[in-house]
Amino acid sequence: MNAAPLRRLALDACTVSGKTRWLFVSLEDADGRVGWGEATLQGAETAVAAALAGMADAVVRASPERPDAFAASIAPQALAEAAAASAVDQALWDLRARQTGMPLAAALGGARRDRLPVYANINRRTLVRTPEGFAASARDALAAGFRALKIAPFDEVDPARCARGEGGTAMRAGLARIAAVRAAAGPAIRLMVDCHWRFDEATAAALIDAVAGLELHWIECPLPENAANLGAIARLRSRANAGGIRLAGMEQGIGCAAFRPYCEAGAYDVMMPDVKYVGGLAEMLRVAGMLERHGVEMSPHNPSGPVAHMASVHVGAVMNGFDMLELQYDESPLFDALAFGNVPARVAGATAVPAAPGLGIGLDGALLAQHAASARRVWEAT
Repeated sequence: MNAAPLRRLALDACTVSGKTRWLFVSLEDADGRVGWGEATLQGAETAVAAALAGMADAVVRASPERPDAFAASIAPQALAEAAAASAVDQALWDLRARQTGMPLAAALGGARRDRLPVYANINRRTLVRTPEGFAASARDALAAGFRALKIAPFDEVDPARCARGEGGTAMRAGLARIAAVRAAAGPAIRLMVDCHWRFDEATAAALIDAVAGLELHWIECPLPENAANLGAIARLRSRANAGGIRLAGMEQGIGCAAFRPYCEAGAYDVMMPDVKYVGGLAEMLRVAGMLERHGVEMSPHNPSGPVAHMASVHVGAVMNGFDMLELQYDESPLFDALAFGNVPARVAGATAVPAAPGLGIGLDGALLAQHAASARRVWEAT
């Protein structure tokens, strides 16, 4: 069928917590259908809005009949631009799937699975940053049915402290948090630890040695991801593997070109492209194919709002080499409340792939307005 042309682009910023704002892009066609995308990039909301404004005229001229063409024409390089272009891409795919009456997974080529394993990122909901606070969050997530958990426990570590030789001291509090979560979770639960690029090689090596016996599934993003650190990351992977731990990273990679050097260097066991930054859903599938060819596990990064989650569920249903999907756990009731059509429940550590057209959800405009972090920005087709 011929797609109705676009008539409106909008950007909504939603305050979720003291830490978090979600950014949503919507595209409306001439028949009144709305497609949704998510561009959340913490601390860079102004830059994302500016990037979207710069491409707005091109967006409203885009055709939903070729939903992959827009992001490919942008070929974003900077992260804010990638977030804006990726959100538009999600919205175009959602709109096209709605126009044709099929689930997004079907529009992307057809689902290979109807359920996806998910793990709980409990970091943002853990406001009491003591070992006991982390353990309490872990118990809550397990009671909700999750069988895998992720934490980011190293609040006190940063590159400057590592450079001064203080990294070992700084990471002690984080190690106590990890130990408390493992004790609360028991040995059968997958436990992942996110380092948020806070370490240097020597301190990360000491971390790997220090967590021996805690049976971590992976350590994530220990070092800043740049060409200068490729060799160090590969050495850390070897050290981690010797202790039965995977190394994971690349949540902010933009396009296949960003992931290729890390594949060729053998830097990671697991890579984590994010639908919000990778440069489009078709590009996400190309990255997945490349990772599969290099024997790298695929576990999409997804600690954000309900639109990114649903886009991740659909693209995860289509790709080969899928391991498990991240999910923010219980940071805010808005995750479920904002969505009409309902985000599928998480049951026994898995989520269903919706059969409804498009993403399977939309967002409640009145609730978005109630929690607006800034005025809604709208661009009209002319």
